[in-house]
Amino acid sequence: MSDVAVLGAGMHPWGKWGRSFVEYGTAAARAALADAGIGWQDVRSVVGADTVRGGYPGYVAGATFAQALGWQGARVTSVYAACASGAQAIDTARAQILAGMAEVVLVVGADSAPKGFFAPAGGERPDDPDWLRFRLLGATNPVYFGLYARRRMALHGDTLDDFAQVKVKNAAAGALNPNARYRAAVSAGQVASSPVVADPLRLLDICATSDGGAALVLSSMEYARRHGAGDPVRIRAVSTVTPTYPRTLLDLPDIATDSAAAVDPPALGFRESIARAAYEEAGLGPEDLSLAEVYDLSTALELQWYEDLGLCGPGEGAKLLREGATALGGRIPVNAGGGLASFGEAVPAQALAQVCELTWQLRGTAGERQVAGARVGMTANQGLFGHGSAVVAVR
Repeated sequence: MSDVAVLGAGMHPWGKWGRSFVEYGTAAARAALADAGIGWQDVRSVVGADTVRGGYPGYVAGATFAQALGWQGARVTSVYAACASGAQAIDTARAQILAGMAEVVLVVGADSAPKGFFAPAGGERPDDPDWLRFRLLGATNPVYFGLYARRRMALHGDTLDDFAQVKVKNAAAGALNPNARYRAAVSAGQVASSPVVADPLRLLDICATSDGGAALVLSSMEYARRHGAGDPVRIRAVSTVTPTYPRTLLDLPDIATDSAAAVDPPALGFRESIARAAYEEAGLGPEDLSLAEVYDLSTALELQWYEDLGLCGPGEGAKLLREGATALGGRIPVNAGGGLASFGEAVPAQALAQVCELTWQLRGTAGERQVAGARVGMTANQGLFGHGSAVVAVR
């Protein structure tokens, strides 16, 4: 695959603003266009990451954002892949650019999240696993996060303090990020004294639901050169793989695993395969990374991503954290932007926000949270129903 250029990155700050997702997305889009130094009329395609909470406009986000910015004839695409929507939108934009369908593509994602836990859309859907896990088990997302945490404690000896230190690290980074919702340092004692939500995880171990928006302006490398961007940040790889049968680890939104009685489990688990596909396409490995932005729905899940990305061996995630390797100033900073711990979930925007952070880091413009000498960054998250999500960006 060939690289595509990241000409612009923009965000609407995360929070609970109580306004339409369209407002957040258009603000982020205008910021990305200004950052790219191009006009809205120059954009020939808009890819919108959908939100199921925005009514019909949310289901057709590409057209909704194009209309909000002013109809000008650009092609539109709308993409939904739950938490992986932003990465799928980037992948769609990249495919259009490499196919010669458009030289400049605007990618936008935004959400207006409910208060409290996410829940499935209304209606009776007995064939929908996401609906079933709420109806049959009452299993909100934090229930799964608690199960992941207990598994790590049983298998690897991770402790409650290890989980708390992930929050401490990410809160310290988020305090330096003007787009973050939570911008205050947190102590391990504050994590330990916060209310239990899903044993063993406490309130400060789990990310909130948030409003927010993020946008990118992507282009062909030829267009970037003509535009005067001689050395832009480049998207080198996008992974959107699915699991391999049999899937033997319980994951959202399923309430049972596949049977491995007749077929051996795959050599790589789902999250490991997301990273592996991105590395293979980029021609890089974990040793090449300067930083990573990962999907810290919970503190325990961040530790799992360390291992799935190959930053350390199986069961060594907590050790890597304790050594300070993943903090700002460490060998391989993870969630230098503050992660979901500092932002919360604005579902269609979060994979885009990760790439915004990589863009600013690789440009050297991340301010107080700058990772020195950053040249290669990777994002990782996943969406419901086996949507993989990873992006590799280079400079």
